[in-house]
Amino acid sequence: MTTTAPTIPIRAWLQAVLNSYGMLFFSRNKLFSVLILLVSFIVPYSGLMGLLALIIAVTGAYVLGYDRKYIESGIYTYSPLLFGLGFGTNFEPGLAFYVLLVIGSMMALLISVMLTARLSQRGLPALSLGFIFSTWIIILASQHMTELGLNHRVVYWYNEAYALGGKTLVDLIQTIEDFPMPIWVAGFFRSLSGILFQVNVACGVLLAIGMLVYSRIGFLLLIIGYAIAVYFNHLMGGFSVGNMSYYNMGTNFMLVSLALGGFYLVPSVRSFLWLLVTVPIAYLLVVGLGSLIFQFGVPAFSLPFCLVVILFLHAMQLRVHPGKLTLTPIQFYSPEKNLYRFANSQTRLKGQTTPHLSLPVMGEWMVSQGYEGSMTHRGEWAKALDFVLLDHELKTYQLPGNRVEHFYSYNKPVLAPADGIVQEVVDYVDDNPIGGNNAQQNWGNTIVIRHSDHVYTKLSHLKRGSITVHPGMTVKRGDWIAQVGNSGRSPEPHVHFQVQATPFIGSKTLAYPMAYFLERKQQQETLQEFSVPAEGAFVRNLSLHAGLQQAFNFQPGMRFTIQGSDGGTEQWEVLNTMYNESYLYCEATGAAAYFVRTASSFYFTGYHGPHSGYLHQFYYAAYKVMFSVEKAVQVNDSFPLEEIRWNPLRWLQDVVAPFFLFMRLSYHASVVQDGGKMDDQPVILQTEVARWFHQHRKQVQQAQIKLAGGNITEITIASAQQKLTLSWQVAF
Repeated sequence: MTTTAPTIPIRAWLQAVLNSYGMLFFSRNKLFSVLILLVSFIVPYSGLMGLLALIIAVTGAYVLGYDRKYIESGIYTYSPLLFGLGFGTNFEPGLAFYVLLVIGSMMALLISVMLTARLSQRGLPALSLGFIFSTWIIILASQHMTELGLNHRVVYWYNEAYALGGKTLVDLIQTIEDFPMPIWVAGFFRSLSGILFQVNVACGVLLAIGMLVYSRIGFLLLIIGYAIAVYFNHLMGGFSVGNMSYYNMGTNFMLVSLALGGFYLVPSVRSFLWLLVTVPIAYLLVVGLGSLIFQFGVPAFSLPFCLVVILFLHAMQLRVHPGKLTLTPIQFYSPEKNLYRFANSQTRLKGQTTPHLSLPVMGEWMVSQGYEGSMTHRGEWAKALDFVLLDHELKTYQLPGNRVEHFYSYNKPVLAPADGIVQEVVDYVDDNPIGGNNAQQNWGNTIVIRHSDHVYTKLSHLKRGSITVHPGMTVKRGDWIAQVGNSGRSPEPHVHFQVQATPFIGSKTLAYPMAYFLERKQQQETLQEFSVPAEGAFVRNLSLHAGLQQAFNFQPGMRFTIQGSDGGTEQWEVLNTMYNESYLYCEATGAAAYFVRTASSFYFTGYHGPHSGYLHQFYYAAYKVMFSVEKAVQVNDSFPLEEIRWNPLRWLQDVVAPFFLFMRLSYHASVVQDGGKMDDQPVILQTEVARWFHQHRKQVQQAQIKLAGGNITEITIASAQQKLTLSWQVAF
């Protein structure tokens, strides 16, 4: 049996190379990665050796068959890149040098793979430990190798720069070096250049510009990390800024600040304040641990940075009460994206729970007793709701009101609040006479339904003999499962509803919101999302529109052809990720729009790709759609701020974003044509996107989505840049 080596896609291989450079600053921005690569060649030989080591490692990783996701991310291979940069900086070229470059690059790769596998099980990064250990081994071994000699390239690098770009390049670099600036400013740039094993202002200036364009928060964190280190050094009576190792300042202090201020933690005032602790810890490790390690003939390199970050992240994971210092839940490799996506999810998904629960009744009912109700909702059973049906005079009964049949609630259907499996049923308790109570059989006739682990609903005081389900039976949302009665501790007919974490009748209640419902106050109905109905509120479920539900029922494998009035055409396909996330994918642009569909709504959760394609237009137009054509259903939502295009205000917002947000991008949707009572009649949704600067509002896009026969047929989009009509066709 023979095996063939895996093919290495050129595009993926290049992506792995670029991401490895970007990972030096926790970035996956291609332009910034290219800049870092080019800047590394200011000291040409060191830059070349870094690139060569990286090529060896990336190729070796593909040949060995490692997970391509990790290879292409640069996580495995930025340690070999650092090894090559450091090795090329400190050792003379020769046969022994090149042999060890290959071996050391592969050793850094293997150590990185092993440490990533072990540490990732605990949610921790391996960082540059692969570079540190492989370089230490080479340095210690080189003490016994006469064919491998040290050099002073880090000092005498002008000769190489001259060979690369002649006098013009050297004069340009020298002009930057000689530019008058305070020693601490020059120290900042030289420290930043130390990340690439350089000690020149020109390199630092270029990296700083690149960081500023890539991330304003990241740029601010580099300054903060350096400033804290310099001040702490001064406070402790340490080295002068001019004499302190620029490599230690750059790699250890700046990267601790970048990693913990805005990469592994969501940028915030708290993450910034903790730098006052973590950067000084890194300083103590640089000075103390560095002195100890140097006795063995090796420098500390970036070990203090690695130890501080791993120690702090692990300590954060051990918290019992996490508080407001938040570990980045989903890594977007940008401090701004990490912050804006997190803030947006906190706003638009606040209070969202799974499974989604609907009201267990048909029509409009009043909450006669809510959470912490004064009559019976006390103690462990306080988080419960009682529903009654009223007439226009706000009475629960018709005269004379002395029999259960006189009460409007009695005999009305009770519905399953969500899909689930029936766990418990009691159906033998007689109804009480009006005003009576059955304290011995407190809950009366009851149904308990399991919806997910630790989420059960209990419906009580039901009519004897009306229950249509039995234990083990599967129910769907909205199924008629019983009728309202007056059994148990119930002086008049009503529905008792509660959520609990266990399946037993009598379990203590659990605070849990209803997903979507309409609430009426003073004849004005408003849409409520993931909230608990208040006592005295008039509430009802949304009337769902089958045509809307069908039109947005995007299933994996479905294809759509989108033709624009500007002559363009795009093909979209519905796909699923390995985590069962659904998304629309456009092969022509590479754009992907992730979405969630529930029983009542469709909404996008993220977009990746260019803003110029039709898919982004649809992402804006259909950001959130409720499957109801009722006028009261007015949808209001917000986009992550990264969707705001580049402008000076956006840059200013980025700088101050960890402290406060003064911009927002809002979304509004409503039905302007409801199609009448027939679900297959044309429906028109109107949506709007607007940018806000405090109270100043500017419309970004307005769209109309036309639907007919259970399908989207046309989308009309108007913005300041264009007016566009998209025709929509289902490809199968």
